[in-house]
Amino acid sequence: MRSSARGVNFSAMRIREFLPSDYDAVRALWKRCDLTLSLSDEREEVERMLRRNPGTCLVAEEDGAVIGAVMGGWDGRRGFVHHLAVEPGRRRRGVGRALMAELERRFRDMGVVKITFFIERRNRGVTEFYRKLGYEMRDDIRPMSKTLREGP
Repeated sequence: MRSSARGVNFSAMRIREFLPSDYDAVRALWKRCDLTLSLSDEREEVERMLRRNPGTCLVAEEDGAVIGAVMGGWDGRRGFVHHLAVEPGRRRRGVGRALMAELERRFRDMGVVKITFFIERRNRGVTEFYRKLGYEMRDDIRPMSKTLREGP
């Protein structure tokens, strides 16, 4: 498919594995998308994530530029989605859907049964996006966390 009703040229977009050399471009994308970043998002931590989860951290690129990214992890039981981000000027054009579809395909091929992720309360607009992809909100669980190491 060369284009959609919205005029998006999907043939120019390519989804591929997130490489360590993509870190600076992806980090800049996360900042443009106003994602909450922490010590876990520093280069060393992201590179560890890439090594532990080969093939499930992805970028979307167009004309050599990163326009979207998602990090997927698998703990042996569930697939987890971290930091789906799409260039603000490219949203609502299928980039996020394409990244999630490819991540889901890769998880399915690995035998993952269920995907879990967290949405920050301030990021209300993304909930409908995930609902359209078939995800359901859970109100029977509460996330908890504990910081084991402080960042710089």
